[in-house]
Amino acid sequence: MTYKEKKVDNLNVKIFETRSEMGAVAASEAAEYLRQLGREKDEINILFAAAPSQDDIYGALLKEEGIPWEKVNAMQLDDYIGINSDAPQRFANYLKDHIFNHVQIKNLLLIDCENPNIEDELNKYNEILKKHPADISFIGIGENGHIAFNDPSVADFEDTALIKIVDLEETSRVQQVNDGCFEKVEDVPTKALTVTIPAILKAEKVFCVVPCDTKANSVYNTLNMDIDEKYPSTILRKHKDTILYLDKDSAAKI
Repeated sequence: MTYKEKKVDNLNVKIFETRSEMGAVAASEAAEYLRQLGREKDEINILFAAAPSQDDIYGALLKEEGIPWEKVNAMQLDDYIGINSDAPQRFANYLKDHIFNHVQIKNLLLIDCENPNIEDELNKYNEILKKHPADISFIGIGENGHIAFNDPSVADFEDTALIKIVDLEETSRVQQVNDGCFEKVEDVPTKALTVTIPAILKAEKVFCVVPCDTKANSVYNTLNMDIDEKYPSTILRKHKDTILYLDKDSAAKI
């Protein structure tokens, strides 16, 4: 499969003609790394993004053979606060539908969106992240450049927390409507729990999958703007081993 490659600072970029090609190669490379970790470790800790942009990599990943899912501690990057546990928009439910219900995971470590005591849930998930620091992060990039729900207004490249409560920017809430997850922006929750940028980038390997023309501006900013919290995804250019997978639409402006 042919694709274009470039490197910006430390960030490796691979550009594909189609979403399906992007997802297939991203999954193949992730599976190879997972098999390697499976030979070296008894447990593999993974942070999973939940968004339609990840459909292609997750679908292709399920077709890969020999992945040691039975060693995986699976964790979320983020989720809404106050959403019903059975709501299809809940990120944990997206991950169950697209991965977790189809493989034998060692430990499924999910955020409890309905915990009435948010500080209690924050503390619980903080302990999970401390116990299981990520080996791999599967992430995307938002229309405003967010990683997980680290929007520009709350992004902190030196964050000392592992997870925090955030107010969602309007852009992030509108994106959920654009993605078809909600009918109107008023339906989108206003608060979320998100793993912080330093916690995400503690992973040895980051697989960042970003398709679609709606992400063309944020991809351009990721690769061209100064590394600054105004553009949270620019920090990927400092990580020691991140691959950014694009299709021709998301790469249209680079």
